Amino acid sequence: MKRIYKRILGSLFGFLLLGTLAEAADTPDYNESAEYNTLRDSLNHAFNDGDSARFFVAVKNLEDYLLQQDDLHAYYTQRCNEIVFQLNRQRIFEAYKLATQLSKELTERKLDKEMYMAINMMGHIYRYSGNKESAKRCFWEVIHRMEQEGYTESLPPIYMNLVNIYMDENPQEALRLIDKAASIASKTSPERVFDIETRRSLAYYLMGDKERFLQGYKAYKEGESKGMSSVHGRTMEIYYLASQGYTDEAAKLADEKGDDPYETKADIYARAGRWEEAYKSLQLGAAESDSINSVILSSSMQDIQRELQLYELKRQASHRWFYALAAIVCLLLLLVCALIYIVQSRRRHLREMKKAYDKILESDQMKTAFIQNVSHEVRTPLNIISGFAQVISASEFELSSEERHHIAETMMRNTRLVTMMINEVLEMSNVDHVDTTPSTPLPANDALNKIVRDFRHELSLNEDSLRFESTLDDSFTVSIRDHVLNRILHPLLDNAVKNTKEGVVRVCANEEKGRLVISVIDNGPGVPESEAEHIFERFVKLDSFKEGLGLGLTFSRTMVRRLGGEVWLDTTYAGPGACFKLML
Repeated sequence: MKRIYKRILGSLFGFLLLGTLAEAADTPDYNESAEYNTLRDSLNHAFNDGDSARFFVAVKNLEDYLLQQDDLHAYYTQRCNEIVFQLNRQRIFEAYKLATQLSKELTERKLDKEMYMAINMMGHIYRYSGNKESAKRCFWEVIHRMEQEGYTESLPPIYMNLVNIYMDENPQEALRLIDKAASIASKTSPERVFDIETRRSLAYYLMGDKERFLQGYKAYKEGESKGMSSVHGRTMEIYYLASQGYTDEAAKLADEKGDDPYETKADIYARAGRWEEAYKSLQLGAAESDSINSVILSSSMQDIQRELQLYELKRQASHRWFYALAAIVCLLLLLVCALIYIVQSRRRHLREMKKAYDKILESDQMKTAFIQNVSHEVRTPLNIISGFAQVISASEFELSSEERHHIAETMMRNTRLVTMMINEVLEMSNVDHVDTTPSTPLPANDALNKIVRDFRHELSLNEDSLRFESTLDDSFTVSIRDHVLNRILHPLLDNAVKNTKEGVVRVCANEEKGRLVISVIDNGPGVPESEAEHIFERFVKLDSFKEGLGLGLTFSRTMVRRLGGEVWLDTTYAGPGACFKLML
């Protein structure tokens, strides 16, 4: 998918460089000048060659020229081209910084009419990173703003961005969006209709509608004979051969001319029922995707390291901040190692060819969810830490001792948060190695009271916020190690406290048929009955604004089941809040 998306970004560059200038209220006088055309052509050649040294010089010269002409619309268009270039180089971190800076600058200058540019760039960044939901929100917002500002001619490409996202999950919605794009293009930019209709034909093929695909292919060939072209033409030829039963010929053409040969061949082989070859193609594609993701992660790590080095130069007087930032880099490295371990461990368990084909798709989805959750959750505390580090190191700020104390506490709290998330990943990845062999009988009341007391102390809570209640005899014991019980119960307590803004969290212990039953009852918004099992899956969070990676409940259930017990959500609890029960 990265190769396809890079080609789409190349098309997007052409749209940014040339298309938006034509959308201004009046064609600028300088548009036909020799100086402008020379600067524009120099930029275009450097972009197509992928030459960063030439590109950044060329784009800076063109931006300076456009500022002299007082054409802010065209100037910010070139700012978008910088972001596209960084995405093509797989420099996600740099692209994100440029998009954030662009959004901030447009806001400060109150250029609401051009704000759609920054939102559009964020949509492409989210889509490139696999965050489809955020990408969809951005593209829909772009459409809304462009309609308000009258940029109707450039709406079809935005709709087609949404088509590429919706096609896998909702083909009918994708076809509706294609209809919308074609309708607009036929009125404002007829030259785009042929490419849109070609994409529609590909959609029919992917939906299994062979008859309409062949009709579309016929229309494509007729247009081609008239000199028309489409970025999807090579894919049309590949799928046409496949639809006619020429599977090997289609696979060979995909190797020679396909934009994403492994994924295309996997689809062709799968539709032909050749599962072994489909699995091998998908496996090769996954390996290539892993390689690309490694490059992206490595590039992002290098960018982060450069940022840390700049901060270090500004605060040489404080070695403590240096060690804190070095620790963050180490944690990020551990995070990458954990990601590699998870991906590799999933690959070892492939068995039958058909099952392996399905399993590798599932692993890819889990990996995407992991990256999305970690990148979202880690970014906020890291930004807070780095922001306060800049404040302390800046000589123009005079801070009181109370302010320094507050900043130090905030940085330490966010450092602990990052550490906690890394520990969640490591605990989940090493859950099978935890020693759960029974120890000497453990007094249940004493052990539970100590766990609640320590947790209360850790979060500076009082007894009115977190309370322990028990109907057990003091002589009641359970066969479990105290540290294992603490690790099982800790995520349940953390989940209850995070979801209780007012009221008390109760930990209740009682005996049922010789077994220990622990109830953790909060006073929060509760959990819908339909989500009772879903919340125990990895990376699942009903409230995406809550801290954490969504691994705590999964870890607790895994550990308890290894001990022969169970953890579940009591759906009979009337509320308010939720009641989680743990039986040993």
